[in-house]
Amino acid sequence: MVQLHEIEAARRRIAQSVRRTPILRASALRDQPFQADVWLKLESLQVTGSFKARGAMNKILSLTPEQLARGISTASGGNHGIAVAYAGHITQVPTTVYLPRTVPQHKIDKLKRWGASVVLEGAVFDDAQKLALEVAEAKGVTYIHPFADATIIAGQGTIGLEVLEDLPTLETIVVAIGGGGLIAGIGAAIKALKPHARVIGVEPTGAPTLKASLAAGGLITLDQITTKAGTLAPRRTAQINYDIIRETVDEIVLVSDDEMLTAAEWLWFETGMAAELSGAASMAAVLTNKFATRPGESLCVLVCGAGADGIAL
Repeated sequence: MVQLHEIEAARRRIAQSVRRTPILRASALRDQPFQADVWLKLESLQVTGSFKARGAMNKILSLTPEQLARGISTASGGNHGIAVAYAGHITQVPTTVYLPRTVPQHKIDKLKRWGASVVLEGAVFDDAQKLALEVAEAKGVTYIHPFADATIIAGQGTIGLEVLEDLPTLETIVVAIGGGGLIAGIGAAIKALKPHARVIGVEPTGAPTLKASLAAGGLITLDQITTKAGTLAPRRTAQINYDIIRETVDEIVLVSDDEMLTAAEWLWFETGMAAELSGAASMAAVLTNKFATRPGESLCVLVCGAGADGIAL
């Protein structure tokens, strides 16, 4: 388990490099299809456009000068790679990012603007990571895992600290799941400070990696990925994420790509925020009543990533 003191240390470490993102009361909006008192934690406004900057900065600022001198690399569905590229830019460390060929071109362009070298490999994240790990081992480069790393998880957990400070009445938080680093960090923070608060995870129906693993009682590898939400689409999680999620997450629900698209359009219409499919996954779960809520329940939805890939602007 990642401990609260590690998450608090991460917040101090990254304070000068990331934003404390705002929280918006969604239940004050005109088109309100829910009874709970819903709040939006806007990590879509985070530097680089997603929560990933928190974990990436915490990891890289924790490395030794010798590790940094060898350069850094990572594999990503897009957002983690951009965050690592940003961290590499801040620390002036050569950075290489391995991506599946399905990553949108605008994310590749953003990576290059941050100064990273880009390598495209395979159809899904797991293909890109296989090559990245092989090259890192051969060349001695420091590999930054997107989710299977306690330091990354602690960085993402800083979101939980902010949510509880800004919304002390919190009863439920809803978090999208890719590899599981985000919800593991938030779950660890929330349960340490407010054990009775619910943590709800959301996965695509086309990539139910954690839900299937928990049902099986251990790690499984999905035979295929069918979602278009590429940042929520690893075929397999890792033991550290599985173990933390098993202890801190109360329920995992599934949403379809169409439901994420509708939620992204709802966020755009109601708030003017462009969220990518993965960024709208948690909102999709609320809009479609995937889990039980009570009238007036204090509920926080994490909008975890910006993008216009699913919105007709």
